[in-house]
Amino acid sequence: MNNKKSAFTMIELVFVIVVLGILSAVAIPRFAATRTDAHIAKFRSDVSSVRSGIATERQSRLLTGSAAFVPNGTGTYTVNGVTYKQMDNGGFFGGVLTYPISASSGDDGWSGTAGSGRYTLKVGGTSTTFDYNATSGTFNCTASSSNYCDKLTK
Repeated sequence: MNNKKSAFTMIELVFVIVVLGILSAVAIPRFAATRTDAHIAKFRSDVSSVRSGIATERQSRLLTGSAAFVPNGTGTYTVNGVTYKQMDNGGFFGGVLTYPISASSGDDGWSGTAGSGRYTLKVGGTSTTFDYNATSGTFNCTASSSNYCDKLTK
């Protein structure tokens, strides 16, 4: 009588485990880099939206007789009988965006003191500082604040 059993040998099992280990060693770092790239793309969009909002709000104010850029602050003010929002009215950038950006306390997101004109953006735990200048209407990061400055503004 022929008792033939089909099974994997120990060498085949070890070979499969080694191949899976190599694949995971290559895939996990690439996955982490992809996540950081996705956050950079999202925050680049945020920066572009804020800059566009500042320009749009300035144009709107010019039409009503106010030549000033959006001032820092969290409240409102009136010029020539027209009430305007300050930069952080209702949340970060609420004076120039339809939907303000929420503050984040984690490793990814915006933080800072509302109304100060200085914001910190964390990407993967690395902080980048942005400053809003109400006199010139510029919203820029300091190149020395992190290595993500160029990636977030270009």
